[in-house]
Amino acid sequence: MAQKNIVIVGAGFAGVYATKRLAKHFKRDKDVTITLIDRHSYFTYMTELHEVAADRVPEDAIQYDLQRLFCRRKNVKLVTDTVTTIDRANKLVKTKHGAYPYDYVMLGIGSEPNDFGTPGVKEHGFTLGSWEHAVQLKEHIKDVVRRGAIEHDPAKRKALLSIVVVGSGFTGTETIGELRDWRDTLAKESKLDPEEISFALMEMAPTIMNMLDRSDADKAERYLLKRGVKVMKNTGVVGVHDDHVDLKDGSTYPTATLIWTAGVKATDQAKNFGLTQAHAGRIVVDETMASKDDKNIYVVGDVSFFDGHSDRGEPQIVQGAEASAHTALVNIENAMAGKPADVAYKASYSGFMVSLGSKYGVANIMGWLHLSGFFAMLMKHLVNMLYFLQNYSGYYFFQYMMHEFFRTRNDRNIMRGHISRQGNVLWTLPARLYLGAMWLVDVSHKISGDASWFLPKLRLPFDWLMPAATSGASAAGADATSAASGAAETTTTAAKAVFSLSYEYGKEPMMVFDKMPSWMYSITKAMIPNQDVAFFMQRTMTVVELLIGLALVAGLFTFVCGGVSAMFTMIFCLSGMFYWTNMWMIPVAIAVMNGSGRAFGLDKWVVPYLQKTFGKWWYGTPKALYDSDVVK
Repeated sequence: MAQKNIVIVGAGFAGVYATKRLAKHFKRDKDVTITLIDRHSYFTYMTELHEVAADRVPEDAIQYDLQRLFCRRKNVKLVTDTVTTIDRANKLVKTKHGAYPYDYVMLGIGSEPNDFGTPGVKEHGFTLGSWEHAVQLKEHIKDVVRRGAIEHDPAKRKALLSIVVVGSGFTGTETIGELRDWRDTLAKESKLDPEEISFALMEMAPTIMNMLDRSDADKAERYLLKRGVKVMKNTGVVGVHDDHVDLKDGSTYPTATLIWTAGVKATDQAKNFGLTQAHAGRIVVDETMASKDDKNIYVVGDVSFFDGHSDRGEPQIVQGAEASAHTALVNIENAMAGKPADVAYKASYSGFMVSLGSKYGVANIMGWLHLSGFFAMLMKHLVNMLYFLQNYSGYYFFQYMMHEFFRTRNDRNIMRGHISRQGNVLWTLPARLYLGAMWLVDVSHKISGDASWFLPKLRLPFDWLMPAATSGASAAGADATSAASGAAETTTTAAKAVFSLSYEYGKEPMMVFDKMPSWMYSITKAMIPNQDVAFFMQRTMTVVELLIGLALVAGLFTFVCGGVSAMFTMIFCLSGMFYWTNMWMIPVAIAVMNGSGRAFGLDKWVVPYLQKTFGKWWYGTPKALYDSDVVK
């Protein structure tokens, strides 16, 4: 088979989706190369731009390096460059710095904000069409609030502290909700009364959030009003200035921050390819997602225009982008296999979710399940996490969890800050040392002396092992019936056991379980069926306990050691070998998992080293510029 080249232009939702699946489909075909070209070396998670703009997550939290996404795909070449045109005669995708031969092209260059020529938007307004826009907006808001806090002129002060969002679609409502969440922190940092910072959502239509069912949109509107957001319907903005906006009714509204989210259009880059364009500059495609001008060029995502269901084209949302990419990639696969490339686009919208800050949202799943508040936000997070799993990115799945749940500031997450890790791990140092010392003291008598677990004496008190233990040596059987991991020996004359979470003088502590539950009994008997295995297990457990103790005291791999400590404690309890007074080990073991080894421990150096070493081995070295072989 002759060498085949598939060039994908644009590393957005559609481009990443298509590249992942094409790479997997052709992974055993060395004659197929997939080249992904984007002007950035990273994929931007566009649906979360508002979180960066409102300072909920770090600026790089929504940047996903292409090397980390595709490093294991050997048939994928990454290129950081700007595509200028497509030479259809010579089948070359031309960029500013080279050219790339193709058999099939997939254009997924996305969209950009559409201000419809409204005067002043470009000069004085802000948009949220890229990562750079989000960072610029964040810095601007910080600046105007700082300036507003020290401004003596009431009119200027009001304009500086008034934030306006135009457009109540997904971007507009999520942006104003997130900015409202940020308000109290902004006010505190600038020594302001939070009520001085005002928010207005302007919508030209008589209703807001018209992409949702009316009941869901009304819930969202009530929430915004309750939070003090001014919702201005039937309000058109016809001019933007540095300290106010002109409204369609002839009035003005004071603001130094206007955020325009009232529409999108195809990127200006779309006009460079000589392909037929339609509404908002989108490139016209047929039902197979192929351009009507060239069947070897497929157009996907926001930039494509398919009028099969609407004269305005398909919705410019993630679900539509991935559905169009799926249609295009299947047709490319069929064409390369000599099959008809006639698979038609099929719209599939499983639901819509809108967040209004970090704690509240509304959702419509599958058209019948309506959620709001906590459960809507939970569903949105689950969908985002599912995205990373579907795209085989465990690394960014973990990073998303960290940014959204465990590293957030100012209580801005779905759990209202209760699970955020912002405390000093120094305070878990005593717990770590004490837990480690407990393991060392407990294991010390098992290493040497007559009670050593390395001697050929059975220490595990399981009844199915007794015949094997007593047939040859009654002493070993006696050991087996009296031994328990870390427990004191008991006699028939012992006092009645009493439930307590601490040792009480003169009283016998109560076992967590007098005997193993039946299901645990079956599992343990299957794992330790005879005396030979029992001897091996008790020696192995002794070594493991010693290593856990040493590692905890040294602060090495404390996350793993804490987890194993909690697991062992639960196993000992279920095996009828532990007292209630030992249950403190479980919460302490969980506590030390929170990075305690980085305070006066080896994890401060070992964990970063391992992350760097294994990260480089698995992902390679992320770069700001990727440049595969080009035709100069």
